[in-house]
Amino acid sequence: MDDGSTDSTLRLLKNFAAKHNGFRVSAEPHRGKGGTVIAGVLKAKGDIVLFADMDQATPISEVEKFLPKFNEGYDIVIASRVGREGAPIIRKLMAYGFAVLRTLVLRLPYRDTQCGFKAFRREAAQKIFKRMKIFNEKHVSKGAGVTAGFDLEILYIARKLKLKVAEVKVTWHHKESERINPLRDSWEGLRDLIKVRINALQGKYKG
Repeated sequence: MDDGSTDSTLRLLKNFAAKHNGFRVSAEPHRGKGGTVIAGVLKAKGDIVLFADMDQATPISEVEKFLPKFNEGYDIVIASRVGREGAPIIRKLMAYGFAVLRTLVLRLPYRDTQCGFKAFRREAAQKIFKRMKIFNEKHVSKGAGVTAGFDLEILYIARKLKLKVAEVKVTWHHKESERINPLRDSWEGLRDLIKVRINALQGKYKG
């Protein structure tokens, strides 16, 4: 998925796909993480659909830990970061605070909802992503936030649908990024957390 890039990214992707079997490139208008990931997931053809952060904070090889869980009958497998190696203390404190809030507000039982490394059975992904309200194919993110609410909405809907979710510990290394703004990202995460709760109270995630 190319999220409306303005450099040579799209050309490089197309050249790579032309030389390697099993790859498809979709050029999309800029939407940010949420809209672009949703568009990609809904276009996916494989039995298992994975989305991962491009900075490879979680190495793609970690997906090998996920596959056995699907054989055990799980519908979704999410990564849980161990130690958060290299992350500044302020980021760790923010993550802890957000974890407490999401547990209180949404009753999500997972240790780590925010790691950008998640895999789904395609059927489960279709059910979830078609029901998303805050984030959807038409959603456009303003700025370069980390879109914390995106993962919350996914996992809340999965829980409402009674899909089986496994959480697997993965290797993860902190990557510095100018896109991250602790104050802005914390506010947006809290705002989206409240939006998910309001949508749930209004019955928008049923069926």
